[in-house]
Amino acid sequence: MAWTYEAPLRHMRFVLGQVLDAPAAWAACPAHAELDLDTACAVLEQGARFAAGRLQPLNASGDLGGCRLDEGGQVRTPEGFGRAYREFVEAGWPALAAEPRWGGQGLPLVLDACLREMLDACNHAWNMYPDLLHGAVETLAAHGSEELRQRYLPRLVSGEWLAAMALTEPQAGSDLGLLRTRAEPQADGSLRVRGSKIFISGGDHDLSDNIVHLVLCRLPDAAPGTRGLSLALVPKLLPDGSRNAMHCDSLEHKMGLRASATCAMRYEGATGWLIGEPGRGLAAMFVMMNSARLHVALQGLGHAEMAAQNALRHACERRQLRVPGPRANADAEADPIARHPAMRHALLALQAQVEAGRVMAARAALALDLAAHHPDPAVRAARQAEAALLTPLLKAGLTRLGFEGASAALQVFGGYGYVREYGIEQSVRDARIAMIYEGTNEIQAIDLVQRKLLGDGGAALRALLREFRAEAQECSGQPRLLAFARALQESCEQAEAALDALLARDDPRAVLALAQDAMDGLWWLLCAWAFAASARAALREPAEDPLWAEALLARMRYGVDWLLPRAALHWQRIRSQDLVLPEVQAAR
Repeated sequence: MAWTYEAPLRHMRFVLGQVLDAPAAWAACPAHAELDLDTACAVLEQGARFAAGRLQPLNASGDLGGCRLDEGGQVRTPEGFGRAYREFVEAGWPALAAEPRWGGQGLPLVLDACLREMLDACNHAWNMYPDLLHGAVETLAAHGSEELRQRYLPRLVSGEWLAAMALTEPQAGSDLGLLRTRAEPQADGSLRVRGSKIFISGGDHDLSDNIVHLVLCRLPDAAPGTRGLSLALVPKLLPDGSRNAMHCDSLEHKMGLRASATCAMRYEGATGWLIGEPGRGLAAMFVMMNSARLHVALQGLGHAEMAAQNALRHACERRQLRVPGPRANADAEADPIARHPAMRHALLALQAQVEAGRVMAARAALALDLAAHHPDPAVRAARQAEAALLTPLLKAGLTRLGFEGASAALQVFGGYGYVREYGIEQSVRDARIAMIYEGTNEIQAIDLVQRKLLGDGGAALRALLREFRAEAQECSGQPRLLAFARALQESCEQAEAALDALLARDDPRAVLALAQDAMDGLWWLLCAWAFAASARAALREPAEDPLWAEALLARMRYGVDWLLPRAALHWQRIRSQDLVLPEVQAAR
């Protein structure tokens, strides 16, 4: 069976037009007021052609060939990657959501999010190279000097040059306060950067002549810990065209994403320039990291969508055993495995969460659009707070879905899934890293609890709950949606009770011990809303496509009946006063 991809354009249009009413949001923002749904979907159709036609055929071959470091210290990407990237740039895709001031097309971020899901589904490793551009552009636009912005932004926006984010060092992973890379100011206003970084995605490659590194470093006499970190722009090529003093020492040999160059970089007095204020580098870098975390969430969504599609196709073709019951075919030697209850559970659980996840990701991206472009400051502030709350939830929830969903899909394939030719084993390998980089999912849980829930006293979550309760009220007036209304209302009550319990705890260690349960419980709260909002929109759809709408409604109801009960354990743990997390003892 061929490993293939059909872009979920029908569902994307449904999410943008019916569930979220994105055109109304665009109409409220002068920057997007002229965009309509048909135009937006036409853009996505072109993106789907590129993803499926150019990138998906390079996915398996890129994994087999991988990247290599030649004798001159230049990283070489797999065959076909360079040509595909040139076509990507020529078509204007890197500039899709960038500001027109710097040569961008100025389209909404939510369209860029849909595009990135398709690119990741078809070739996650290839999309690692341009995926950091948006965050680098935002960081430089927000914090760079006018000279740096004029010099670098137009070429980054166009995709002529690519970017890399250089944070991690051997002793400094999640704890960036341990970082040692140094930057010494020069008389001409530049910096000389010295140090080594590891796990640098796209640190070197042959897709673009120049690669702009954003490097976390310490200036002389910097304060200890994260307060002493500054951010420097360090390009591979200097303005005069000469090579900067930076080198790729080695490529990591990885479990997955073998076609993505993950580099160990060395800066030997490399020339750079300060971005933002001294000692405020982490704040500037977080602009890039928050953007990157939404993109990582979309990587998980892309893997889950690709796995769901191919598992369903295989399950409908593969015949094994007969299913007993009134629909049994006495003449058939065996039924498609898609008819067997165990496989139906696996497929429906994956489909329901993928479709709910797409709704959530689009909501977060639309919130960022409103935070950036809505004329009302109160709306901008509210949507910025919402996006900040959703970011760790989506990064952790969708990356876990990408890996666990791919693993569940492999189970549908049975023994064939363990064989390279069937494609799913590569998805399992490629999807796993997204749970680790750009802040591990455990770090996301800490960020969620400490900064997003306790940091504002729960204000952002309570605002979201008010909107979710309004959705439950809308559903309660329609008989076919009563189960969705009850499930969403109950989820809101459980979430608010859990928030109150966390706020009442005075032991920060107890709060951290419950961070993962808060993350998991709120993930199912988001699913409850997405199931309900999708179901309500589906009931408005039948006149156009009744079979499609009924099938979607059935999958959303599956989510309510079979998936949402998983949240109860997490809410129970948060409310409990008797749980103890013992210290880990060394093995004896």
